[in-house]
Amino acid sequence: MTEPRSGLATEFGSAQDSPGLGLWQVTNRWQAAQRAALKPLGLTHVQFVLLASLTYLDDAGPVTQKQLADHTACDVMMTSQVLRTLEERGLVTREPHPSDRRARALVATPDGRALANRAVAVVEACDRAFFAPLGADVPGFNALLRRLVAQG
Repeated sequence: MTEPRSGLATEFGSAQDSPGLGLWQVTNRWQAAQRAALKPLGLTHVQFVLLASLTYLDDAGPVTQKQLADHTACDVMMTSQVLRTLEERGLVTREPHPSDRRARALVATPDGRALANRAVAVVEACDRAFFAPLGADVPGFNALLRRLVAQG
């Protein structure tokens, strides 16, 4: 640990040397860009993530709320609240699960699938613009992110 600067006991000589602070700053800027991109579609970012993930996952069969929460790394309670909103908008339904009487199977409605597909194009365009300064480093950056995600 270095000598505290301005009363802060940190191991970093500069705030810019902290990977946590850098991730925080980039995440906030990226989330702001995503919010702006999704606003015309009437979706929050978490609504998009859950709807798009459900649209992706339900091609393989029934999806439970727990499976969707695990796939997106979202809190189960927040997932439930957001799904309720998506259900009220007619974008998602909860049907009896074919093999688990305690669970409900989530299904993206045709309107939900259509919106998810429009939104994914908007989000991917936003990502291309946001990450463009990384140029040819994007695949390596993504590999590092996947390594952190895999860590749990």
